[in-house]
Amino acid sequence: MSTTEAPSLLSPLNVDLPAKRYRDAKPVHFFCIENFLERSFAEEVSAVCPDYHEAVALGGRQFNALNEDVKVQLTDVSHFPDSIRRLSDLLANPTLVDRLSRITGIPELVADPVLSGGGMHVMGPGGKLGVHVDFNYQRSTGLHRRLNLILYLNRRWDPAWGGELELWDPEMKRRLELFQPTFNRAVLFNTTRVSFHGVNAIRCPSGVTRNSFAVFYYTRQAPPEWPGKHQTTIYRAPQGALEAIRPDADRTRAHRSPV
Repeated sequence: MSTTEAPSLLSPLNVDLPAKRYRDAKPVHFFCIENFLERSFAEEVSAVCPDYHEAVALGGRQFNALNEDVKVQLTDVSHFPDSIRRLSDLLANPTLVDRLSRITGIPELVADPVLSGGGMHVMGPGGKLGVHVDFNYQRSTGLHRRLNLILYLNRRWDPAWGGELELWDPEMKRRLELFQPTFNRAVLFNTTRVSFHGVNAIRCPSGVTRNSFAVFYYTRQAPPEWPGKHQTTIYRAPQGALEAIRPDADRTRAHRSPV
């Protein structure tokens, strides 16, 4: 995908307003963009999203564990349908990455070419993702994880089906925000040692899946709060009770911006 094609697949994005909202959101910096993709492209991508069993057949990794259940993650770009491959290219496009750097104030962001922990996420009835903080460093590349972008791709999602994205405060005593997985909504938040987030239990009917695409952005330079060591994904329950640590994590009223 060329840099000139990228803007045509994105809705117009005003940098100043989301930048202010990102800065003002504390202690976790985040913002939400409605209608992130140009409408026809969003519909095109949604139409080819694999269901649960198709994602498994395409080589997706299944998660069936206490903290991460009824989920398939597909990161191999060669197995993506063409429209999803174009979406993956778009999210790594220098034009978009530069905009995200300007919005967040994080200099010299780079996209992850292997989508470690990202890519297509397909979750079925009963699926969930416990509240956690992400791994902060890619040992294979020496890159520091700085920003999460999650794009929701279901054309129809009933709020009664759950599956909301939650953002929590560092002490796990107060939920900061709750985002419905609304079609063509992108939620972005910074990756730190205290940016706790998770997905509520999914109660959709059989045959329905919660579809999203995630991509994480990195910097070569360590962030100011870098503790000097790799942190794996850590799960916590509300009130700060430690639940579990996934050792293989490195494989792996919202603030809305008008577009």
